[in-house]
Amino acid sequence: MIYLIAGGSHSGKTLLAQKLLEAWHIPYLSIDHLKMGLIRSGVADLSPESPDAELTPYLWNVVREIIKTALENGQNLIVEGCYIPCHYAEDFSEEQQAQIRALWLILSEDYIRAHFAEIKAHASDIEHRIDDNWCTPEILLRDNRRLLAECRAADAPFLLIDGEYRVDAAAFERTARSMRRPESKSTETEGV
Repeated sequence: MIYLIAGGSHSGKTLLAQKLLEAWHIPYLSIDHLKMGLIRSGVADLSPESPDAELTPYLWNVVREIIKTALENGQNLIVEGCYIPCHYAEDFSEEQQAQIRALWLILSEDYIRAHFAEIKAHASDIEHRIDDNWCTPEILLRDNRRLLAECRAADAPFLLIDGEYRVDAAAFERTARSMRRPESKSTETEGV
């Protein structure tokens, strides 16, 4: 099974992937690590500051093929990052889609406004963020609004974090179990 954890910056994707690794003993791939490896090696003509519109297609082309390879080999894999397009299912056959569970973590506007200081305080729980000064409430509000609209338009499953933030392995497992296959209607879950 392939588990895709997507969402905007500061939504807890990496922390959730780490919790799933520890609970399920399934390896995970951080798309940010892949991005930096491609950039630092000189293989990609990109930079960490490249716009998401450039990064997403470039990185998704590589990640998509990693996922297909894992599926062909019957391997489990968790993939986390903000460079997973909401329309990801279009790139996989129905048989492959049956082996993929995806979930976008989206912070509600109320949550961002009420908990911005906590969001920033947890920014380096797993990864050490060298420069996090770019992150403002306005940027998070804009990005999460956009992602919510994209998920709804693509019928992609998402978890709208609106109340107490309790995204952990058990919550993800419950949500993943209740998620329908990507080719059917999305699951919209609030406040796990």
